[in-house]
Amino acid sequence: MGKTTGFKEYERKNFAKRPVEERLGDYKDVYIPLGYDEMQIQAARCMDCGVPFCSSETGCPLGNTIPEFNDMVYRGQWKKALEILRQTNNFPEFTGTVCPAPCETACVLGINSNPIAIKHIELSVINHAYEEGWISPNPPIVRTGKKIAVVGSGPSGLAAADQLNQAGHWVTVFERGNRIGGLLTYGIPDFKLEKHVVDRRIKLMEDEGVSFITDTWVGKDYPAEKLLKDFDAVVLCGGSTQARDLPVPGRNLEGLYVAMDYLRQQNERIQGFSVTGKDITAKDKHVVVIGGGDTGSDCIGTALRQGAKAVYQLEIMPKPPVGRTEQYPWPNYPMLLRTSTSQEEGGIRDFSVKTAAFSGKDGKVKTLHAVKLDEKLQEIPGSQFEIPCDLALFAMGFLHPEHEGMLQALGTALDGRGNVKTDCHYQTSVPKVFAAGDMRRGQSLVVWAISEGRKAAKAVDLFLMGSTNLK
Repeated sequence: MGKTTGFKEYERKNFAKRPVEERLGDYKDVYIPLGYDEMQIQAARCMDCGVPFCSSETGCPLGNTIPEFNDMVYRGQWKKALEILRQTNNFPEFTGTVCPAPCETACVLGINSNPIAIKHIELSVINHAYEEGWISPNPPIVRTGKKIAVVGSGPSGLAAADQLNQAGHWVTVFERGNRIGGLLTYGIPDFKLEKHVVDRRIKLMEDEGVSFITDTWVGKDYPAEKLLKDFDAVVLCGGSTQARDLPVPGRNLEGLYVAMDYLRQQNERIQGFSVTGKDITAKDKHVVVIGGGDTGSDCIGTALRQGAKAVYQLEIMPKPPVGRTEQYPWPNYPMLLRTSTSQEEGGIRDFSVKTAAFSGKDGKVKTLHAVKLDEKLQEIPGSQFEIPCDLALFAMGFLHPEHEGMLQALGTALDGRGNVKTDCHYQTSVPKVFAAGDMRRGQSLVVWAISEGRKAAKAVDLFLMGSTNLK
């Protein structure tokens, strides 16, 4: 695959980044893609490694046949590369943009060198395809007459809808927000995923026959029981939306918010909509982001662009190692110290910090009280300190889907973590109701959500038709 000696001849080259001072002035994409000729050279680095761990579930939950499309890119056969990629991935423009690329940490070349730039090659393939007009509506020739409801329009819901539509079923996607896309539209900032990319894919799916209904909260605006009556099958893809809270003294002060509410508002502003809930902004404020993951990083980039006076990011866990340890052997995805583009832009990061309390004045938060922890997450005596805080954003992850409303009305069984319980065929305890994505497996990556949606669609097709050609 690729050029036999390519990995020896060529160094890895990443997409360029716009200067920090420039990108802090807008919400446009941080990255500047390499030219397609340069990407062919990057694809030439792909080794004939025998066992491509990049394509295993450890490397790619979708099972993308990565060496094969790399080889096509190297040979300049971009359309063939697209055909290979689309066999396993409905939305390469999403994974090629926001996926953390576990395929690259599983790359054989990455054992002792820089891995193949798989993520950027994937994005280049789909971008080239759109530019050349290779992506166009392709509705199914034959319809089965079966009607399927998909609840939730995030990556898992869109993947399930796309697959089921390709199988010839009539698919209706319900979204409680005013725009389709779920996490892709409202959770991920534009500087990581510009929304015209999402809108382009939604328009394509509409042209292929998928129906989208917005501003409709199933279980609230639309009776959940009606789904069972009106549709032959239902796929629940509502995501893991119950955020983890921080019940400490001072939690009732004004200025403490869940990170996703904050991120959603900024995305609404950019799209020209009225913001949901009380206006939250970081302008001229001391901002503290609690949580060291991707959502926390997104809050940093957004706060800096809004004109925050200072930004701090606190993580309760110890500082990760710079390189692999015995705890995370290759090809597993390692927990390493990574610096996101938002963290490059500014702010102060601190690890092994526990938020103990908040205090304020006139009902508004002014100070965060913290304490340092040891390696066993025990408080270190005398290590208490304070941080000026006008706005605190909780980015500590999500517990499970919301139970009240739809799930309660349907009566779906839950697992020990509070997620929707399914069997190995993605079917819930309620006949003809299936579940996929974060609602079923808990909060995870976009690539896992797409994989879940595809697998659930295959199970639904088999359930309705007795056989399936879906992969």
